[in-house]
Amino acid sequence: MGKKIGKINTVDVIIVLGVIIALFVGVMTTRHFRQTADKQIEAVSPVTFQVVLRGVTVTGEEFPIKKDDRTFITIRNVPYTELGVTDVKSEPRKAVIPSQRGQYLLINDPAQPSVFDAVVTITDTAKITKDGAVVGGNKIKMGLPVTLEGEKYKFNGTISDVRVTSEVDDDCVNENVG
Repeated sequence: MGKKIGKINTVDVIIVLGVIIALFVGVMTTRHFRQTADKQIEAVSPVTFQVVLRGVTVTGEEFPIKKDDRTFITIRNVPYTELGVTDVKSEPRKAVIPSQRGQYLLINDPAQPSVFDAVVTITDTAKITKDGAVVGGNKIKMGLPVTLEGEKYKFNGTISDVRVTSEVDDDCVNENVG
């Protein structure tokens, strides 16, 4: 297998060097020369984020997501958990038409009567790092694709706003950081 240099096998030398490097990295980590992911958490705080759903087709009487409901969220195609819905604003798709006075009117689009645009506000508890809020192992930032799923719906959307509440749970922070 490996060539022998004197009575030492080169494969054995590579293994011993690997173990020495791993021990060195471990010692540096415990001496705080290198930070692990747990040490980067600065706080744990409630976070509210809004999900924009564009072009959702709903032929029923009302929009299926309601305030105070719970919706299952999938972040970047990875199932996360069920979260509380704090607000829902939905309205039919709009069309712009010119008026006789040289202005424009915004009306419900008669060509797409069952198509809605919606903004769903969701809350969760996030780990706060220097890079922002982390929910379900994902940094929650504007533009992040998410899927909201309930008993009667499954909608794809995009996060449009993230707000971190100033309340901090010190016990949770100390448990996660310490």
